[in-house]
Amino acid sequence: MAAIATASSAGPRYAPEDPTLPKPWRGLVDGKTGYLYFWNPETNVTQYERPAPPKSVPSLPVTSSVQVQPSAYRGYNPSVKEDDRYGRANNAGSKPDAVIRSSSGSSQSARGAATQSENVPNGTANGLSARVHGSSAGGSGLFGEAYRRRHEITVTGDEVPPPLTSFETTGFPSEILKEVLNAGFSAPTPIQAQSWPIALQSRDIVAVAKTGSGKTLGYLIPGFIHLKRSCKDPRLGPTVLVLSPTRELATQIQVEAVKFGKSSRFSCTCLYGGAPKGPQLKELERGADIVVATPGRLNDILEMRRVSLSQVSYLVLDEADRMLDMGFEPQIRKIVKEVPARRQTLMYTATWPKEVRKIAADLLVNPVQVNIGNVDELVANKSITQHVELLAPLEKHRRLEQILRSQESGSKIIIFCSTKKMCDQLARNLTRQFGAAAIHGDKSQGERDYVLSQFRTGRSPILVATDVAARGLDIKDIRLGTVPIYCS
Repeated sequence: MAAIATASSAGPRYAPEDPTLPKPWRGLVDGKTGYLYFWNPETNVTQYERPAPPKSVPSLPVTSSVQVQPSAYRGYNPSVKEDDRYGRANNAGSKPDAVIRSSSGSSQSARGAATQSENVPNGTANGLSARVHGSSAGGSGLFGEAYRRRHEITVTGDEVPPPLTSFETTGFPSEILKEVLNAGFSAPTPIQAQSWPIALQSRDIVAVAKTGSGKTLGYLIPGFIHLKRSCKDPRLGPTVLVLSPTRELATQIQVEAVKFGKSSRFSCTCLYGGAPKGPQLKELERGADIVVATPGRLNDILEMRRVSLSQVSYLVLDEADRMLDMGFEPQIRKIVKEVPARRQTLMYTATWPKEVRKIAADLLVNPVQVNIGNVDELVANKSITQHVELLAPLEKHRRLEQILRSQESGSKIIIFCSTKKMCDQLARNLTRQFGAAAIHGDKSQGERDYVLSQFRTGRSPILVATDVAARGLDIKDIRLGTVPIYCS
């Protein structure tokens, strides 16, 4: 079976002229969903609500002094202390509406009253800027619901706050926003937009979303803000703990934590097997605000009594379903026993089987569940075109070579195999003609790092892998994935 990835995008286009729209508003049609929304070219604001004529419905003038008084979930507030995990005392009775006060002293609920900024995708007609910004009080009211429908977001829980659909509305500290904007991001991904306001309420979260949806920043940025509020001594142990199934994903999370936490001067240590313990232990002794770890190595270091988890108040289980598939449940439960019960727990998973539901019920308290797409169905990634071919065993290698020859020179290709032995054998067969390298769990960490580096840079354009590379790795420009034609 071969799956050929072909990315597709459809940008917005201008709607037919509507003489009843107040000037200078224009109608736009989203190329993917067909939704009609409205754009003001003078203020670069987009919104789903039809703009009212200025005379019939007065609005705040652009030059007004606007003060936003956020609820507990709206961004970073240094005066908000950590709440009681079970009582949620600081958030009790809080309202999810921001209140906007104009210079005239009048006030109104932000729900359904404020315009919402939204980034228009590339491909806009007539040269319309691909980045459209505007001031907003949050993705509340009708716009929040429209945003959820558009991105197939469903939420389950009490008083779930609306999504924060632009960086301007998050209220994040300036140094964190600076790092995000410097990375070139124009708007939060759907999982970020919906999980951020929930996490900022210090509530537990189960997030079900596919790999590559932006989950890492979905939990890292609220973790940074949690660290700012906590002000604990990193030499006594981490405050933020992230558990990850594989070494590659753990090191990738560490890279993101260092990158986006640099201005805030947060320290991050990565603990994983296949590498010497000595350097990792020295990093722990120097102090770490954030520890990213695979369950096996963290358990080893806990048994050595070289790390304390008594300060952990922000726990993340990343790729939870994959960790359970790999048999890490006993280690996870042992680790969680070392973490205080009074904590915030976030679980991110790509699937929602009963095993994941069971551990979520055991480890999380009254969580909000955020789903991107339908969790009750196995839904393929819409940006990937899949082709299934049924072949006799002796025809597989010949057909694979045909597929590889049909690709453009230098295209990055991943071939998945079910066994480590088949992975090595296939890589050897393909190396001479195509330049292939193998990666699986029996390789040393140095070998795995080298192979991934060669693949990322294009020196080895074909990666033959077991499912150790199937989740969470951020590799750009994958042209083709074959899954798994060599498993018989």
